[in-house]
Amino acid sequence: MSFEVPRKPTRLAALHAAAVSAVLALAGCAAGPDYARPTMPVPSAYSEPGPWKDATPGHVDPDGRWWTVYGDPVLDGLVAQANEANQNIALAAAQYRQARAAADVARSAFWPTAGISAGAGRARSISNGVSKLGNSHSIGLDASWEPDLWGAVRRSVEAGDASAQAGAAQLAAARLSIQATVAQDYMQLRVTDREKALYARTLEAYERALKLTRSQHDAGVALRSDVALAEAQLNTARADAIDLEQQRRQLQHAIAILTGRAPADFTLAEDPAWHPALPQVPVGLPSELLERRPDIATAERQAAAANANIGVARAAYFPSLVLSASGGYGGSGFGPWFNTPGRIWSLGASLAETLLDGGLRKARDREAVAAYDATVAQYKQTVLGGFQEVEDNLSALRVLADESVAQDQAVQASRLAEQLALTQYRAGTVTYLNVVTAQYLTLSNERSAVQLLGRQLVASVGLIKATGGGWSTAQLQAGTDPSPAPSASASPTPTATANPTPVVSATAAPAGQTQPD
Repeated sequence: MSFEVPRKPTRLAALHAAAVSAVLALAGCAAGPDYARPTMPVPSAYSEPGPWKDATPGHVDPDGRWWTVYGDPVLDGLVAQANEANQNIALAAAQYRQARAAADVARSAFWPTAGISAGAGRARSISNGVSKLGNSHSIGLDASWEPDLWGAVRRSVEAGDASAQAGAAQLAAARLSIQATVAQDYMQLRVTDREKALYARTLEAYERALKLTRSQHDAGVALRSDVALAEAQLNTARADAIDLEQQRRQLQHAIAILTGRAPADFTLAEDPAWHPALPQVPVGLPSELLERRPDIATAERQAAAANANIGVARAAYFPSLVLSASGGYGGSGFGPWFNTPGRIWSLGASLAETLLDGGLRKARDREAVAAYDATVAQYKQTVLGGFQEVEDNLSALRVLADESVAQDQAVQASRLAEQLALTQYRAGTVTYLNVVTAQYLTLSNERSAVQLLGRQLVASVGLIKATGGGWSTAQLQAGTDPSPAPSASASPTPTATANPTPVVSATAAPAGQTQPD
């Protein structure tokens, strides 16, 4: 029976084991600070008591087709066309694809690179005074790999993924902005149609009034000044009606561009009988806004990418290790390749560290930290801007609702005053100036009522846009491709002629003060 006493490891072996352990331990740590979403205090409720604030919880349309709540098939068709053909949306989509490709470029650094090479040559050489002429052939495989010891690649991938998510949110924001602009321009165009219809009725009334003054003048019971006053009133109204046509054409041109067409190839028929629906717009809580606005999600993801870039900059302080290997065959002919003397191979490792760079790495570190601080400030400003947009539109809808009641009463009173003034003028008890004043007041109040409806509709679209239009950061968390929102069912269209969830609390520490893992 025998046994062997274990040999005590040498100092060199112990140092080697310690070095390997240290490298493995460091390989599990990424340079730079781990990301914590920027946080800020958020109010518990909006200050403006909007008319529909607590009516219906949730989104105006969870499927993202928020414009269908207005019940207008023409509007549905216009938004569908904008989703497909608008060039700003196409630009944002291309930038999103570019960001995804950049993330894949960063991810490729995890893997080794390999290549193949082949060569053939014929050369003349002189040895000991003897000239020789011979051929040479070679083929080989080369591979190299740089292990991600300090997390530079991981941070680059983290930055690339965050940038891709920011691109997805930016695409959603661009699409929402175009959709809202189409809806608002369309509603203003339809309001202009109603104003034109109002002026058409008014011009007919003014022409009848002019005939009345002329007959009164011919009968000797009215002054020539009454006739002149009626003519001036009629021509002024005609000029205003012509100006409305210019407004309508400009809105039509804008809609054409938004839907990806030249204004010359687009026309939209008038619809003076247009009766829009003013929908209820649930806004939820201010904290929910951080999850529902794509521009806020864009700013938050840009902050995440900037934070990761700090780690990329700080990884440059550490040495780089490159492992390489090559193998192949070579010789004066193809025959000896597969014999042992014709086989060639090599294995190697290189460790490199920059000793002097003139402050380059330190400057890049400061640059990355400053870029992160800028994105955090931009994120917080975007959040505050979102709160302002919601409050502004809530306030507008509440005030306009009260104003609409008063305006309707003013319209009814002015119509009665006009009827009474005409009756008194026919009886000869008042001058025509009383009639003109009453008629002008009626036209002014009726036009204000129509414009007030347009302002309410535009504000409702603004509130939907301010609350995200049914979008959610869950789309980013799920990693879904932000394809265009599904269009409504077949509808009439204009004819052509010649997620990461942001956190809500106090402010995070500056990135430059966070220690590496």
